Amino acid sequence: IVFIRDFKIRRPGTTVGRKLSCCVVLGRVHNEWRENTKLRSHTTHTGLRTSARCKNTAACLCFCHFAFKMSFVKVQNALVYSLADEIIDEEEFVLLFDAYKSSNPAYPYWEYDAFCLDSFDSSECLTEFRVSKEDLPRLAEVLRVPPQFRCPQGTVCSGIEGLCLLLKRLAYPCRYFDLIYRFARPVPELCMIYNVVLDWICITHGHRLTSWNQLFLTPAWLEQYARAIHQLGCPLANCLGFIDSAVRPISRPEEHQRLVYNGHKRVHSLKFQSLVIPNGLIANLFGPVEGRRHDAGMLNESGLLNALQTYAHTRTGNPLCIYGDPAYPLRPELMCPYRQGDFAGPLTPQMRAFNAAMSSVRISVEWLFGDISTYFQFIDFKKNLKIGMSAVGKQYIVCALLRNALTCLYGNTTSEYFQLDPPTIESYFA
Repeated sequence: IVFIRDFKIRRPGTTVGRKLSCCVVLGRVHNEWRENTKLRSHTTHTGLRTSARCKNTAACLCFCHFAFKMSFVKVQNALVYSLADEIIDEEEFVLLFDAYKSSNPAYPYWEYDAFCLDSFDSSECLTEFRVSKEDLPRLAEVLRVPPQFRCPQGTVCSGIEGLCLLLKRLAYPCRYFDLIYRFARPVPELCMIYNVVLDWICITHGHRLTSWNQLFLTPAWLEQYARAIHQLGCPLANCLGFIDSAVRPISRPEEHQRLVYNGHKRVHSLKFQSLVIPNGLIANLFGPVEGRRHDAGMLNESGLLNALQTYAHTRTGNPLCIYGDPAYPLRPELMCPYRQGDFAGPLTPQMRAFNAAMSSVRISVEWLFGDISTYFQFIDFKKNLKIGMSAVGKQYIVCALLRNALTCLYGNTTSEYFQLDPPTIESYFA
């Protein structure tokens, strides 16, 4: 056991075919054991008190583990075949079988049926994946989901299965064990597939939350956004959207706790800056940054003001602006409420009326933040959001992107409030 630990055996991936007999594997690696002086000396210093034959067998299986990436189950099966063929004795079998025992519980995933989308009805898909059964293939098509996802250790799943696993995981706080009955896979495979799909979506489509080269951000569309906001009583006729920061609570980290502690909300968190437009979409997302950062600092680091100077204008060249809360500085591209300390005297009734009118329409940005955490409640369970153990920031980015996709499919409260339909999902991912 000490010998196995010294070589840092970890859970492997793909396996040698069952047609390859253990005799061939052991014989093929036995020569490497005889020629590798470093391995023999490492085995001697571990204090493994058994016969030389057992040391040779342990070394062979150790090499076999690395060379062929055999899983623990396959290695245990190979040990059974070796014992039956008298390649190893009972003492060696007990030692090696125990050394190659997984630390994870052996859940009976093989007793469930493999994932099949046809076995779901529309209500089940809408509840578990947040997307109806009819729209799941449509979502996979616009996302350009590949035919299959392949994990680094060799696990393969279909594209639609990987997408459904991601949606199921993000829809509600759950353990990977809770997904076994749906996908008939062991916990390590579910974890690896989830991370692969999460990375793929973030890398492939993450630019849609940062780039201004979008069909719904042309000057003609920006004019419609400003007109829709103004018609609801906004005093500004050139306001195209609203900016705010979202404080996302996370589990208290073991190190650097002060960096992520938000004194205003009194919680350890990551922050994201969002620009929301009247059709219910997040037009721009910046983050994550440390929870202690100020909104004005995030704005400066994001470069959003420079982008507004370049792209936020009407077809006739008139500049447009956005509106934020009092935490943001006053700029030509960014309007904010009148503040008490900015003037020598108290706020006039006209100033108070302006603040009240703008506040009534700016609340729509909070609705969209609520939609993200309502439809993808996994990101709202802070005890499971641990920095260094999971991609906490990447999960929120993917949830925001998927929330935009759901808005294109079904709309949301913000788009209904401003009476402005979002683009089609094909147009958004074009």
